[in-house]
Amino acid sequence: MRARADLPRRVREIPNVWIPLSDGCRLAARIWLPEDAEASPVPALIEAIPYRKSDWTAARDALRHPYLAGHGYAAARVDLRGSGDSDGLLLDEYLPREQDDLVEAIAWLAAQPWCSGVVGMFGISWGGFNALQVAARRPPALGAILTVCSTDDRYADDVHYAGGCVLAVDMLPWASQTLVWNAAPPEPEVVGPGWRERWLERLEGTPPYVEAWLAHQRRDAYWRHGSVCEEYAAIRCPVYAVGGWADGYTNAVPRLLEGLSCPRKGLIGPWAHAFPEEGVPGPAIGFLQESLRWWDQWLKGIDTGVMDEPMLRAWLQEPTRPGACVRSRPGRWVAEPVWPPPGRGPRELFLGPGSLDAAPGPERALAHASLQATGLDSGLWCPYGDAADLPGDQRRDDGLSLVFDSPPLRERLELLGFPEARLVLSADRPRALVAARLCDVAPDGSSALVTRGYLNLTHRESHEHPQPLDPGRRYDVSVKLDAIGHAFQPGHRIRLALSTCYWPLLWPSPEAATLTVIAGASRLVLPVRPQSAGDRELPPFGPPEGAPALDVEELSPGHASRVVTRDLATGRVELVYSYGGGERRLPGGIVLDDAYRETFSIVEGSPLSARVETDHTVVVGRGPDRRRIEARSVMWADAEHFFTCNEVDAHDGAERVFSRRWNASVPRDHV
Repeated sequence: MRARADLPRRVREIPNVWIPLSDGCRLAARIWLPEDAEASPVPALIEAIPYRKSDWTAARDALRHPYLAGHGYAAARVDLRGSGDSDGLLLDEYLPREQDDLVEAIAWLAAQPWCSGVVGMFGISWGGFNALQVAARRPPALGAILTVCSTDDRYADDVHYAGGCVLAVDMLPWASQTLVWNAAPPEPEVVGPGWRERWLERLEGTPPYVEAWLAHQRRDAYWRHGSVCEEYAAIRCPVYAVGGWADGYTNAVPRLLEGLSCPRKGLIGPWAHAFPEEGVPGPAIGFLQESLRWWDQWLKGIDTGVMDEPMLRAWLQEPTRPGACVRSRPGRWVAEPVWPPPGRGPRELFLGPGSLDAAPGPERALAHASLQATGLDSGLWCPYGDAADLPGDQRRDDGLSLVFDSPPLRERLELLGFPEARLVLSADRPRALVAARLCDVAPDGSSALVTRGYLNLTHRESHEHPQPLDPGRRYDVSVKLDAIGHAFQPGHRIRLALSTCYWPLLWPSPEAATLTVIAGASRLVLPVRPQSAGDRELPPFGPPEGAPALDVEELSPGHASRVVTRDLATGRVELVYSYGGGERRLPGGIVLDDAYRETFSIVEGSPLSARVETDHTVVVGRGPDRRRIEARSVMWADAEHFFTCNEVDAHDGAERVFSRRWNASVPRDHV
């Protein structure tokens, strides 16, 4: 990323500003704005997340917010209630109180003498979620939003559930990570003498979120709250929705383009869970320049031409050798004037015994039961582009699945949209799941994951009202795969792989199930994009750039790894993710370190042996004053219940100031 020190306007930074709320709480904000903003007011931009402006996100914030300020905006990075330096408690994700707070914060920003009275809201992940949610509240000063790697449906696309299945790879690890960061103290030099009392209140009052998430295994009112797909019409301000094919949240981009009626645009690159100017796999783009075109259009009234361009711009990926550490994806930018494209029909391939055929053949029953460890090459559901977090070569998992291959393609085939597996099947157990993977098989036999989808078969008709399967009965089910843009080359084969297990992405069904798929009656539906679509010539994105990076001193190196071990005597398979950020010193003297270890284990032939264990540690402080917070979490299950155990220990220097354990048992609800 190119560092821009020559910004059009000189920037002033206010390290902390208190935004007062009507109930007496205060939100802590760091604000960057042009030095002359009081004399020449500017629009404000707000990013509101729980990730600690004073330390954990200080380096990433310094790349983005000063850059926006230097182009004529007041950029406010706000800690949510109960996080970082802000007052109060953060009791769960996306609560009504959070939205109320941000509506008030937007009004406060709009009323400042350096603000022109109009505000934009942006963010990635949590900040992208609440940008959509607050937009649906329609605060008067909110002029536009930009949402990155977020979702319109909290049940369908987030770290908790996928297709009605529990996301084992993310639910507990993410809950444990929020637990340890919520347990970290506010910055004493910001909060003042009462910081320790605030810290102890936070330790005592903040629960482990996983207990609430597991208590709602259906798509009930808990998940409908904050899911803007419940009423797209509530959003009236312009929306720019951004995602990456390697990310877990990209399905929301085409859904938002289709569902919203306000001015809207979509952008999908090859990236994992990151802002596009830092996107991995690359190519990264000059997304801050692109965002300025958006903000200038809607907050300053400048016609930048951004709305004269097609509604969706997407990176159409070319095949590449599969690997867990891909740094760049070949491809090209394509554009769609509107979404969904009118008059474009899908292409169907019919499942035969081991084949994908242009026409259906006679019906044939194909029985399959996967090994419990099928899925070890899945990568993360929500990768960040870190070491080994992307899906690797799929040949091992393909060999453990029910596989259907097309003949080698005679001509190029481009996909853009949502593939779908329409299956006719039966199961021998009342609870079962199916994972469907679409792969690109090269002439050398390597198998690259294109996209995938999952379905808890008790949710075959509804995520709100699941019903057990009647063993032996035939059902028509639809497994919608994640949206994708991909080109299959001549000589490559299309592969659909079906499995009854997908560990550790999905929590296994309580009994090992056998599925019988009816070839001849089942089919794969592909969103084929005609090569004659006639992409418009659009100006290329600029190179990635941002403000100069903070001068962060590395005191010890970081690390990241993903290791699989197998015990051939016991059948136990263990996958361990290990990460350490390394100890580093920020300007001003704050020292920060964070590390985690996540262990996913299962014993072959025993779905009830599935177990997830996490250990997270955070150290923060100045000079010899260090606070260390440790969180340990475990999740397991029997046939009828999920169990969790969460522990937190907090230390101020050598003194342990807090220690607590939470144990919970939650009935399994058709999972």
